[in-house]
Amino acid sequence: MNKMKRLPLKGVVLAGGLGRRLGPLTEITNKHLLPIWDRPMIFYPLRTLLEAGIDDVLLVTGGQNPGDFMRLLGDGHEFGFRHLAYTYQKGQGGIAAALACAEEFAAGSDLCVILGDNILQRSIRPHAERFHAQGGGARILLKRVAHPERFGVPRLRNGQIAEIVEKPRHPASRLAVVGVYFYDSAVFEIIRTLSPSARGELEISDVTNAYLRCGVLRHGTLSGWWSDAGTIESLNHAATLAARTWFGSRARETFWPPFDRWVSRRLAASA
Repeated sequence: MNKMKRLPLKGVVLAGGLGRRLGPLTEITNKHLLPIWDRPMIFYPLRTLLEAGIDDVLLVTGGQNPGDFMRLLGDGHEFGFRHLAYTYQKGQGGIAAALACAEEFAAGSDLCVILGDNILQRSIRPHAERFHAQGGGARILLKRVAHPERFGVPRLRNGQIAEIVEKPRHPASRLAVVGVYFYDSAVFEIIRTLSPSARGELEISDVTNAYLRCGVLRHGTLSGWWSDAGTIESLNHAATLAARTWFGSRARETFWPPFDRWVSRRLAASA
């Protein structure tokens, strides 16, 4: 896999949170440092951004282990980043609150925001290019899933999104909003208008709905497989899919050469 032409987007990886649904594994580490097959979970969203041509990235972390990310990733040059920055989210407040920590880094740029526990098979570059061509607004990705109640779910009207409902008890469709969001710089003004939901969080679905009300939300359908890794079951499922795609004896796809070399060097050193 060769590095593609850089897109005029900045990337934000949201890797905070306490990961309580992955307890007791998260008692002593951030969930995004848990393994998906033979490499840390955080490698997967980073790989997604790099493969899409986004190499100026901010990693938002929190909890008790922020230094572990810096020890693992350094300045990012080893993996192909032009610029890899870090910031810290105090406390818990939801995905939108974590994204608010990126305002200074964004400096007016359009953003591709990805959740740190999202594992995607295929490239998001076509969607990033379509978002860039929009000239602003927002773009989200949808995927049909078995358990949409775990995610944001679109309510459709005549094939168009009428509303995004966060973790509905009775989903209006089998579609879920993938944890990849494209937003213009207006996103931070929108976040400042939000109030906490019944869960006590600033919901990313409320951000997306604000763009929808302004008529500047677009969506696409993600190709290939997608899994989050926020529960024990989905963590294991993601590892199985990753092994079949990149790491098994019959796998035909390359993950991302710099990450593969990182793993190979560590294996050789421990032999």
